[in-house]
Amino acid sequence: MTKKIIITGATGFIGKKLSIRLTNEGNNVIVFTRNKETAKRRLPGMTDYIEWNPMNISTWIDNVDGTDAIINLAGENLFAKRWNNKHKKKIEQSRLITTRALVNAIYHSKNKPQVFISASAIGYYGFTGDAEVTEGAKPVNDFLANVTQKWELETADVESLGVRRVILRIGMVLDNNEGALAKMLPAFRIFVGGPLGNGKQWFSWIHINDLVDMFLFALNNKNINGVYNATAPNPVKMKVFAKSIGKVMHRPSIFPVPEFALKIILGEGAKYITNGSKVLPLKILASGFKFKYENAEDALESLLK
Repeated sequence: MTKKIIITGATGFIGKKLSIRLTNEGNNVIVFTRNKETAKRRLPGMTDYIEWNPMNISTWIDNVDGTDAIINLAGENLFAKRWNNKHKKKIEQSRLITTRALVNAIYHSKNKPQVFISASAIGYYGFTGDAEVTEGAKPVNDFLANVTQKWELETADVESLGVRRVILRIGMVLDNNEGALAKMLPAFRIFVGGPLGNGKQWFSWIHINDLVDMFLFALNNKNINGVYNATAPNPVKMKVFAKSIGKVMHRPSIFPVPEFALKIILGEGAKYITNGSKVLPLKILASGFKFKYENAEDALESLLK
């Protein structure tokens, strides 16, 4: 059945793939965007493009009424620039203000959506060493963990409004054109690739196609409620991941990117690359979701062949 779906962050890395997939499956995708013309260029063929300012609810609230679903992907790119207080504030506020505005609009709508799906991140768990992390793990006390806690908390009120709520804590998303993998590939192409940092940190990843499938699974299954880890079942150490890239590309993986170099580029943000957690998607597996790419090497083969 055709659904009317609002997406924030639709022109971003994940949003573009998800919006195209939903449209190709016959749904009506409404893009909430700060710049309609830019959105039309980056993401043509959507049902509508609504000028979106979370600080001015009156300009777009009518579009929420009668919507089947809202998918919230909006948020400043974590690693778009070197971390400083200004960038950290943008990371936090872009997520909290947007989510708060959407929940407020749902509250005021007469015909409320059936489901509200919001992105979150495995940064909730912090750096856990070799310990396996599932959805029941407690958050730590650091910047990203605090942001994700506040972000998820902003969504809580939709349940009291009779709206199904789904939170996907997303790991590192693998795609050959955007994201962490895409940034690693140029070095491998010129035979100087290797792991980020010392390579001993866990790398909890997910193929972009599996992530899009997971969003659709959450959208279409009424039994999906609450928090789910959006990571593949087999996280790997960064050194192993880099070796897999080299194997698939027929390149060496012997030139690590030192931690000090990442700190120069990203500042405080570098520690979220040189440290990691071993995150497992137990809840989504128990719900019947099937991954197409459970192993990193298979995922890389599909993206880089």
